[in-house]
This record gives sequence, structure tokens and C-alpha cells, in this order.
Amino acid sequence: MTTRIHPSQALLFAGLVAAAPFTSAAPIFTAQKLWTTQHGAGGLNTGVTSEIAAFDALGNTLWVAGVVGVDVLDANTGALVQHIDTRSLGAVNSVAIHNGVAALALENAANRTDPGLVAFYDAMTRAYAGSVQVGALPDMLTFTPDGSRLLVANEGTPNTYGARIGTSVPRVYGPAPADPVGSVSIIDMATRSVIATPTFAGVTQIGSHIRTNTGMDFEPEYIAVSPDGLKAFVGLQEANAMGVLDLTTNTFEKVVGLGVKDFNLPGNSIDPKDDGVVNFINVPVKGFYMPDGMASYAVGGVTYVVMANEGDFREDDGDRSPASSLGAVAPLDRLRISNTDSSPGDLYTAGARSFSIRDADGNLVYDSGDILDKAAFAAGIYNDGRSRDKGVEPEGIALLTLDGHVLAFVGLERTTTSAVAMFDVTDPYNVRYLDLIIGDGDVSPEGVLAYSHDGMHYLAVAHEVSNSTTLYRIGMVPEPATMALLGLGLAGLGLTRHRFARSV
Repeated sequence: MTTRIHPSQALLFAGLVAAAPFTSAAPIFTAQKLWTTQHGAGGLNTGVTSEIAAFDALGNTLWVAGVVGVDVLDANTGALVQHIDTRSLGAVNSVAIHNGVAALALENAANRTDPGLVAFYDAMTRAYAGSVQVGALPDMLTFTPDGSRLLVANEGTPNTYGARIGTSVPRVYGPAPADPVGSVSIIDMATRSVIATPTFAGVTQIGSHIRTNTGMDFEPEYIAVSPDGLKAFVGLQEANAMGVLDLTTNTFEKVVGLGVKDFNLPGNSIDPKDDGVVNFINVPVKGFYMPDGMASYAVGGVTYVVMANEGDFREDDGDRSPASSLGAVAPLDRLRISNTDSSPGDLYTAGARSFSIRDADGNLVYDSGDILDKAAFAAGIYNDGRSRDKGVEPEGIALLTLDGHVLAFVGLERTTTSAVAMFDVTDPYNVRYLDLIIGDGDVSPEGVLAYSHDGMHYLAVAHEVSNSTTLYRIGMVPEPATMALLGLGLAGLGLTRHRFARSV
């Protein structure tokens, strides 16, 4: 069983006591809910949605972006410091902050297939500091570790997709009539100008199961930069691929197909039917990984990429059909499958219902299997209505280093109440599932942000459906030997602890 973290479970110790030494050497991680802010409360900032958050260390503020603007919050209290209305510039999709400069990704509000903007603000004064034109539909942006460059994922989604060609199965779709080129804008922060806009034309493709027959081209979704700043890993979600961008030449060196996950293997079970009965079974179906949120870290000088395998079809769902359309019967009849890849008896669906770790060449190192869906079910927050689609739908991901441990936080978009899964990924080949952070009253984590400030560690979760942002403090109880020593002098003070080390 997993254990809920309720707001009333304040972090975690008023005092320390150890009646006997702990027998497990596994660290005990803790989480304390500090505050929740409801955006648009009282009729203010109408239209703001809580989607992506960024932290400014200089002013100790959280910037929460969502469509019509950004709410700047006091990180101590969650109180609104200022609302920045971006409607005159465009619809804001993302925000990133480095060294006092806030950058906003803005799609063209009149026509998203036209070039977008990156707008700059002084993070302390919130004053507008100019903008630069980038590609169509800039969906996400991130600074390189040293802050010298800003990378922008220009998704370039068409307004109208390509039409089906013929009646063959799997289906084939022609190109969209007006499909902006997917690209990455590389902005030099010294001059605040675009110095390169690499695309995928002529780039070597390796790996397997790259989806290219859906009536759209490669659409960059997310960017994770290697800790050394030499490479960027660009998620091509709908294509089930990852672009590897060389930041020494500002060109893509390859596109890697991410392969598929076999739901018929032990540990990869799914609940394929939304019939009100949750039944995790192995089924003869394969899932495209199709990551959304991504992050990277290094272990022993080797770079790894962490991915939340959400899955996604075309925006108009033209490449999606129920499996019954290809003759599948219960329990697979209602499963949503890719009609551009599936044929009778050979079914492929969107998403892996997991998070995974890959090396810098895209090779799979770890996958969480069926842990996420089962953890949500054990916690009583599994949404059976999403069973036929992508399960708990892992969306955002963030990494946090705490006392030598690297923690991964995976936002689950489709649970009945907010849930963020927590893993210890210190050793990418020996990953430990820890537990769920459950936020009662919040719904649908869209973006997760982990950061450290003044010696403390935090997790900010932006919720799109409940339109709320919640901040948690993340901590760790000392190792068992230390706890035993502390207990000798602190007996009677009492200990409230929350152990994140339960299996599902």
C-alpha cells in the first residue's frame, strides 16, 4: 500500500526520538505542504491557468505561466506579488528564469502557425525587457546550465492536419496543407538574439518506431540540456522520438526512435478497459513511449535523460481509433490505439504509462513498468475512466539532489486528485520507487518544478484543472545510525515520520 501525504501531516518532526535503532539503511524522505494558491480567485486575473512554474532565487518568487499571463507568487506564502498580462504579446506557454532574467514563450495569438516570441522580464522588478522572434508555437524553453544560451522548442503544430490517403490499414496520412517547420531556436543571452534555428531536415534517424505517417512533421515538445551544456535532448512526442542537439555546432546530430513497450511482459500490466472494474492484466499490445516532460543528470560523468512517458496523438485525434475498429474484442475493444501503426492482431497505443531513464544515445536504462498505475490504484485515486487511453498519464518530471540522492518527481495528470510519484534515481540502474505525494483539492498536475533555496528543498506543482499551484518542502530524515544517536538525547520529544519506501 502507498501512503497519502495530507496537508495535516506537517514535515515531519517536532522532535527526534529513536526507541531502538532503525533496521533499514534506506533513507526516509519527507514532504510538507506549505501552501496552495488558487489562481483567478475573486475574479482576478480571469483566464490564467496554472501550467508551468519557474523559480527566481534573487526575489524568492515563483512565476506561474498560463495562457493569458503569468502570476508572480511570493515563494514563502504563495501570495500574489504581481500579475503580468501577456495578451498584447501572445499566449504564454512556458516560463524559465536564470540569474534574474525571466523568459516567456509566447505563441502568436492571432495565428499560432506564424512565428512566436520570447519575451524577457527583469525577475526582480517584473519590468518588460524586450522580445525576440522565434519559430511557430514556442511551447517550452530552458536555459543552458551556465545561462549563456536559451533554447526554445518551436512545436509548429498545424491548424489543419493531413488527410487520410486511401483505405489501407495501418492508415496513412498526407502532409498537412500548412505545417510550420518544427525547430529549436538558440538565443545568445549576451546579445539576446537568435544565433541558430536547427531543424530536422536531412538529420540521421536511428532506433525504431519513429512515427512519420501521421500527417505532421517533427514537433519539438520539450528540451533537457546535459549538465555540461554540450548537448540538448529534444522530445518529439507524437513521433515517439528524441532529437540529439549538438550545442557546439548548433545542429541536430540524430533523431532516435524510442521503440515500444510490450504490455504483455511481466511487470508491464495495464487496465485496458474503462468499465468501472480495475483489473491490471498483461495484454498483447505495445505502447509508444512518447515522452512529454524530460530532465537530465549525470552519474560518474555519464549523462542520462529522464522522461515522463505521457503519450499523445494528433491534436484532432485523426490518428486515434478504438481497437474494436480493427476487430479487437473485450477487454481490448475500447482501448485507444494508433491507427497509423496498428493492424488486426498487432495493436499499438500511445504512452507507456511510466517514466523511464535513457542514456544520451536513447538506449533504455530503466522503465517503471506498471508501478504508477498500481500506485494510484492502491492509494484510491486511480481514474478508471482513463484506463482505455493512457492510464495515469505521466506528464511532468523534475529532478532534485538532496544530500547525495537524486530524486525524480513524476506528475500524474489523470488521477482523481493530484499525485506526484517520487523515485530515487541516484543509480539509474537501481531505481527505487518511494511513494506518492497526494494533494487533496488539487487536480491534474501539468508542470512540476524542484528547486533548492537557502539550504532547503522544494517541489512546486502547477495544476491545470484545479487552476492551483501548491508548494511542498522536501526533506530527509537522517540515516539510521545518526537517528539512533540523536534519539539518546531526544527521547520523549516525539517523532512524526513518513517513510517513502513502500513497494506496490
